[in-house]
Amino acid sequence: MSAKKNSKGFATRAIHVGQEPDPSTGAVAPPIFATSTYVQEEIGKHKGYEYARVSNPTRTRLEENLASLEGGLAARVFSSGMAAINAITTLLRAGDHVVCGNNLYGGTPRLFNQVWSDFGLDFSYVDTSDPRNVQRAIKKNTRMAFIETPTNPLMALTDIRAVSEVCRSKKIDLVVDNTFMSPYFQQPIAFGADMVVHSTTKFLNGHSDGLGGVVVCTRQDQADKLAFLQKAAGAILSPFECWLILRGVKTLAVRMETHDESGRVVAEFLAKHKKVKKVFYPGLADHPQHELAKRQMTGFGSMITFETGSLSNANKMLRKVRVCSLGESLGGVETLISHPATMTHAALGEKGRKEIGITDGLVRISVGIEDVQDLIDDLDQALSAI
Repeated sequence: MSAKKNSKGFATRAIHVGQEPDPSTGAVAPPIFATSTYVQEEIGKHKGYEYARVSNPTRTRLEENLASLEGGLAARVFSSGMAAINAITTLLRAGDHVVCGNNLYGGTPRLFNQVWSDFGLDFSYVDTSDPRNVQRAIKKNTRMAFIETPTNPLMALTDIRAVSEVCRSKKIDLVVDNTFMSPYFQQPIAFGADMVVHSTTKFLNGHSDGLGGVVVCTRQDQADKLAFLQKAAGAILSPFECWLILRGVKTLAVRMETHDESGRVVAEFLAKHKKVKKVFYPGLADHPQHELAKRQMTGFGSMITFETGSLSNANKMLRKVRVCSLGESLGGVETLISHPATMTHAALGEKGRKEIGITDGLVRISVGIEDVQDLIDDLDQALSAI
């Protein structure tokens, strides 16, 4: 990534880096290169592209764009957020140990515990909101720390800079899942992270119509290994999906501003509602890490979790929503509402959820960009069913 590209503002880079007009036609929108192979002029002579699994011009554009937005050296995109996390895990070897946050998206410990542990990797789960827990969990064979901040769904924060200092002192890599905040509101590399991962399905795409994942790297060896993995394992992002994310990223800045503005309003509404027992949102003054949120993030975002009191209450409420859409995922222009215990974190089991504080009454909402009063009216009428 050139210094010239990085000198521009965020919204400018989102719209222009990797999104330059097509040189052959002048088209403003990047082309979708729907090809599986490329003609070569002679043996060993080509235009930088040989086979679509290895590389594709649309994919190249997206990787340049996302690296710029996260302030990284390079980015590598994959077929889903979990494929991106899986790719990071392949950088390890049998016998290596990873320190993980104890409140990750449920699919991440499922991958670690039910797949990678069978191949000789060892995982420890700790509350990373206290950096001392990370320090204590590090072993001689620890090679990586993997954190989410804010966590899904309890919105607990980790001090990225503090944990990065611990990792650097022990010469281990810090990986941060930045899906909830997007690079618009949080840039972990600036606080010392070695790699950043996103489910591009969420805020980066922003329209609930494209699946993908990305790893943003800070070192060339990481970028090279992940590029080799794209070629060797083939869990790549299609040209069309790359184009969808490029299109979505163009409006990332304005979307995130609206997500954040409405998220604050909805969180305040829920915090005052008599049917809501507790609200988890870093933007509320009573959030235990509110001050860290103000230091580490430039906005509080649209992810809110709240306690209804029971599975019955959650179900009654979720059956009544009309503007909000009951479904998994997050980060779309539409407001998505979900039930972590039976959706995103079902794989943890009842015991696993209890250990980290995920109750059957929790409801998670990804506030979209609809008129916020319509969202409040919808939530109010749905909560009246409790």
